[in-house]
Amino acid sequence: MPQTEARKTLKDAPIMWRRINSIGIILDCNSTYAANLGYGKSEILGKPIFEHVPKDAWKDMNDSLKIWFETGKVTDRKITFKKQNGEIFSGFLQATSLYDENKNLLGSNTVIFDLAQMSDEKIKEYKVFFKESNSKLDEIKEKEYNQLDKNSKSEYDGLKKMFEMLSSIDFNKIKK
Repeated sequence: MPQTEARKTLKDAPIMWRRINSIGIILDCNSTYAANLGYGKSEILGKPIFEHVPKDAWKDMNDSLKIWFETGKVTDRKITFKKQNGEIFSGFLQATSLYDENKNLLGSNTVIFDLAQMSDEKIKEYKVFFKESNSKLDEIKEKEYNQLDKNSKSEYDGLKKMFEMLSSIDFNKIKK
């Protein structure tokens, strides 16, 4: 899958990001997602999202998928994740839908925050990253959007929606 300029904002991002298709198969992820779970990126792509969740959290993940199918997004969802070494961590999941030009669901952009890493310093880093990413996307919109092909426009629109959602997170509520 070619990297659009919009997606390049996620390459070395401080957030764990993954893209899934409409049936929960991981199509892409960033290096932060792979590193936090202890896998190489090639070990993640093509796998179902349930591979990174302990069995006792499958219901929570399935409920999250149901909410996504019904509403087109998932916000403020606490889910337990499992690293390759078997270690578990409590994550905070946010997801927005990605649609094609005919408004057919393609998948989601999902961001997961490790709740154990929710320090004031990390929150500040997230907020700066969201602001910079939104600015970069605004720049792309202004300079390149009209020249993008339909897939790149869909990618851009999905990421813009994701960063708008992330910018509205109340991190103080999450930390508690």
